[in-house]
Amino acid sequence: MTIPPGAHHTLSVLVENKAGVLARVASLFARRGYNIYSLAVAPTDDERFSRITIVIDVESAPLEQIVKQLFKLINVVKISELAPADSVERELMLVTARADGPTRGQVIELVQVFEGVIVDVGHDEITVMLSGVPTKLDDFEDLMRPYGIVQIQRTGRVALPRLDKSAPRLRAVGGKAG
Repeated sequence: MTIPPGAHHTLSVLVENKAGVLARVASLFARRGYNIYSLAVAPTDDERFSRITIVIDVESAPLEQIVKQLFKLINVVKISELAPADSVERELMLVTARADGPTRGQVIELVQVFEGVIVDVGHDEITVMLSGVPTKLDDFEDLMRPYGIVQIQRTGRVALPRLDKSAPRLRAVGGKAG
């Protein structure tokens, strides 16, 4: 289920890539009583750092206070709030749904409409991978529910700032180098 637009904050937190850093960040939220809606973490292109994407709802957490508390953690390097209009957000979902003989074609058609990928097929079930904005995944989940969802797993949101559109555009150059 997605938080309505404007009802959440998405924070991109660059941290040192060391053991226990994620536990320190998560325990800070637990101690303060802030609810984490979504959390994703992965190393960056620089092996010294990891990026944690944290989605929190506006009502449970005053943003300024959260940012101040996060900066008190020694392993936090940089914090950016990613406004939905100024960022690209995606989630990944794996869903196993019933898809027996009569409904299998309908389920496959629905997967194609949402540009999903069928990653496993059984006699009566299909597992689908779908990525996109959280509302797209919510819509797919709603439409799959009548067929019978057996299992579902979502990754949590990841996000990066949108690229600067005012920068000069690169153009393709033909021919061989040399």
